[in-house]
Amino acid sequence: MDKVILSAAPVCATPHRIDPEELANEIYECYKCGAAMVHLHVRDENANLTPDISHLSKTIEIVKKRCDIIIEISTGGVSNLTIQERCAPIYADFTEAVSLNVGSVNLGKSVYQNPIDDVKYCVKELLAHKKFPETELFELGMVNTMAKLVEEFDFCSPILLALVFGHEGELPATENALRHMVQYVKECFRGREDIIWGYTQAGRKNWDMMRYALNYGAGTLRVGFEDSDYLDEKTRVETNSLIVKRAADLIRECGKKVATPREARQILNLF
Repeated sequence: MDKVILSAAPVCATPHRIDPEELANEIYECYKCGAAMVHLHVRDENANLTPDISHLSKTIEIVKKRCDIIIEISTGGVSNLTIQERCAPIYADFTEAVSLNVGSVNLGKSVYQNPIDDVKYCVKELLAHKKFPETELFELGMVNTMAKLVEEFDFCSPILLALVFGHEGELPATENALRHMVQYVKECFRGREDIIWGYTQAGRKNWDMMRYALNYGAGTLRVGFEDSDYLDEKTRVETNSLIVKRAADLIRECGKKVATPREARQILNLF
């Protein structure tokens, strides 16, 4: 039976305030419902993106006392931070994995800027500090860029790719778009057996594409308020755990197993 890593991104894209205790509770509830990894950004108490990890550290300290969920911190987000500031979580001891962004894309009315020199700086830093990268790919060209980076740098194995769909301005969350992305991943990484791809969907209101992705071979799913607070087309919820539980149930419905944090670390060679 295939194991799927379920990741929770519990903070909405435009939060107003971050309370470490409340966020830690939310993460713990997600863990209890099946999340093996949590995806967070470095934010201050007013939820602004920042290179100062002190506020985030309070949340992680509470979380690590309660469970062994994998801690993944983003090196991205639409902001005016320099690449050096965006790399701040790479140097934190609690960070096990980081999200890596390898190209620029329109996200709604914003431009998510990732010039190649910045990308390479980030790659060098995360590899030097032995942080595991989950590379977010929004467009076909980013797949090609990532393949070239893997040739240039000594990436760890496996290669984890998060295929992202549904943002206004990038690939739509459709079966055709997903097939094109997955087939191009296979083309660019032909001959490699250590590629794991996952599915993330912004603005999700139902589970149709999540189910399709699982049946098509997704090894990870990401859910949570950063992407959508819809449980179904008619129901928006106030806690991430309900969404994580539904995602975990869906994984099992597709004949797969929800990986525990320990199993996820084994899959990703994080030990």
